[in-house]
Amino acid sequence: MKKMLPWLITILLAITLIAIVAVILFNSLMGGDDSKDAVGKAANNAEAVKVVKLTADERVKLTSEITDIKTNLADPEYIAVLGLAFQLDEKSTKEDFDKIKDIQIKPIIIRTLSDMKPDEVKGSAGKDELCAKLLNLINQELPEGKLIKVQVTNFIVTTL
Repeated sequence: MKKMLPWLITILLAITLIAIVAVILFNSLMGGDDSKDAVGKAANNAEAVKVVKLTADERVKLTSEITDIKTNLADPEYIAVLGLAFQLDEKSTKEDFDKIKDIQIKPIIIRTLSDMKPDEVKGSAGKDELCAKLLNLINQELPEGKLIKVQVTNFIVTTL
């Protein structure tokens, strides 16, 4: 029995290690809730928000716009000019958003665009990725409430 004890301990340790590795691999391969990409994070945030059908007047009351943003893209040969509409969850959130949009929100948009190449913002997939990144970054800056949707209202990318 004394000669078998080290073998039993080794086998139990091996089984424990295999089980731990299996759990870690299962979580990483099945993709838990912590998505690494911007679109995945935006989808997770969107699921947490209740979808309520709004009338046109309610949408206008909950939507804020930032127009005429001009900035260089990651490629210094290109410049982007765009306008964005932001739909918020409550009127008080919109009021807070309007107070900080020039001093906090606009710099976030400019930094995000400055990191993107012209090819990354082409087409609807590029604009969706931009909107998803902005949704995640801006929600972190809001004092209370949530940003529900970001829409591109005007978009031009051109060379200098």
